[in-house]
Amino acid sequence: MANKSQTEKYLAALERLKAQGKPINNDAVALEAGSGKGSIKKSRAGHAELIAAIERAAQEQRQAKADEDPVPLMRQELSLLGRQLDDALEREVNLLAEVYQLREEVKQLSKGRLTVASSKDR
Repeated sequence: MANKSQTEKYLAALERLKAQGKPINNDAVALEAGSGKGSIKKSRAGHAELIAAIERAAQEQRQAKADEDPVPLMRQELSLLGRQLDDALEREVNLLAEVYQLREEVKQLSKGRLTVASSKDR
């Protein structure tokens, strides 16, 4: 079980990493505290609270970075606009096909080759 002063040392190191904006993980906290890489282990019961604090801090750091970086949001918007453009182009092509079909029907009607269907037939 980690003693109280060792845990406090790790928590102080975690706070320094947060303040400096450096990447946060178990090894980074251990090195910042002057311990060896891998000295913070999930298998040690005394480290459970420390590891939970490190994971929360790392998650907060990832979230803050995502909030500051507009690129992922812009990529998402670009993807949405691309899908909307594809949908609009598909509608345009379908409407053009319908216009050509109607023009052909008008041509056939004007030549007398096609009879107008009653509303019951449609």
